[in-house]
Amino acid sequence: MLPGVGVFGTGSTARVLVPMLKAEGFDVHALWGRSEEEACTLAKELSIPFHTSRSDDVLLHQDVDLVCIYIPPSMTRQIAVKALGIGKNVVSEKAATAVDSFQMVNAARYYPQLLSIMGNTLRFLPTFAAMRQLLMEGYVGEVQVCDVRVYGPSLLDQSYGWTCEDLMGGGGLHTVGSAIIDLLSYLTGTRAQRVHGLLRTFVQQNDTIRGIRRVTSDDFCFFQMLMGPCSGGVCCTVTLNFNMPGSFLHEVMVVGSTGRLVARGTELYGQRNGSKREELLLGDGSWAGPDVKDIPLPHLLGLGAMVKALRQSFQAHQERRLWARGPVAMAPTFEDGLYVQTVVEAVKRSSFSGEWECVEIMNKEPDPNHNMCEALQRNKN
Repeated sequence: MLPGVGVFGTGSTARVLVPMLKAEGFDVHALWGRSEEEACTLAKELSIPFHTSRSDDVLLHQDVDLVCIYIPPSMTRQIAVKALGIGKNVVSEKAATAVDSFQMVNAARYYPQLLSIMGNTLRFLPTFAAMRQLLMEGYVGEVQVCDVRVYGPSLLDQSYGWTCEDLMGGGGLHTVGSAIIDLLSYLTGTRAQRVHGLLRTFVQQNDTIRGIRRVTSDDFCFFQMLMGPCSGGVCCTVTLNFNMPGSFLHEVMVVGSTGRLVARGTELYGQRNGSKREELLLGDGSWAGPDVKDIPLPHLLGLGAMVKALRQSFQAHQERRLWARGPVAMAPTFEDGLYVQTVVEAVKRSSFSGEWECVEIMNKEPDPNHNMCEALQRNKN
C-alpha cells in the first residue's frame, strides 16, 4: 500500500506534481499554501480534500506519511527537519544555505529508516540515465570535459518575492545551477574540488519591481569546476543565462578521450572519434499533460520519472525494507544536497573575490553570527 501524501507549495511544480502522484496511485490528502486563499484555490482545482496555511496541520495529518516540499528555499529546512522528526518520509527541494542543508543532513542521519531525498529531477530523466550508463560502459573513454549551457527567460515572479533575493535562494545559480551541479556529479561519479565563477544581475528592476526595491539574485552565471583528483580529474564549464525570451535551451555535453555525448533537451546524441556525424541514441520525450511554460521539459519529464520511481520504491520497500536497492536509489540524498549547496556558496565567494575557491563540505555547524557578518559585508561591498 502506498503512503498518503501531503504537498507543501502552490506553485507550478505542485500544480503538475499532484496529478502525477495520483496517476501513480498515491492519495494526496493535504495541501499547504502560504495563505488560506492560495491553498483553497489549488485544493479545489486538484480535488485535494484538506488544505491549510499552517504547516503542522499537514505534518500531523493522520493519513500523511510522505511529505513533498516545493516551497521557497528559506522555508525548506524547517519543514523537512520537523517532518522527519515526527516520522514522515520526505522529498524536498533545495535549502537556502549550507547551514540549513547541514541541519537537514543531521535529521536524515538520525532517522535512516525514513526516505529522505532531494527533489532534483534531472537524475531521473531517461536521457541522463542513458548518458550515465554509456559513460560507465566507456562510450567516450576517459571523461575529460563537461560543458553545460542553459538559456531561457527571466526566473523572476510577477511580484517582488524570494526569487528576487540572493540571500533567500533566488537566482539562476541557486535555482537551476544547483540541479546542474548535482547532475554533473551524478554523471561523472566525482565531486568538485575547486570552483571559479562570475555572477551578474543585469535586470535589477522591471515594470513590476521598481521604486526602492531592487533585484539582487543573479540572472547570468558562468562558473568552472575542477572535479575529481587535484592532479587530473574532469574540467567543467557551466553557463546560465536567463535574459533570453522564448523557450529554454538545455544542453549538456560530456567529452572524453574516445568520443562525446550530448543531451539537447530530452534527446541524446553520441559521436565517437573518427566518425563524421553524430548519431541519435535516444529520441525526444513527450509531455501529454497541460502546458507548463515556466518548467523546462527536461525537469518536467524528470519529475514524472521521479514519481514513478517513488511508487516502485515504496512497493519494493514493503517487501525488502531497503531503500538503497529500490528505483529511488539514484535520487540525490540530503548529503548530496549539502554538497551542492556548498558548491553554490563557493561559486558566490569566487564571484566576490575573483579567485578560485576550494569546496569544503561542512562537518559541523558554524557560528551563525560569523555567517551574518560575512553576508552583511558582502552586501555592503
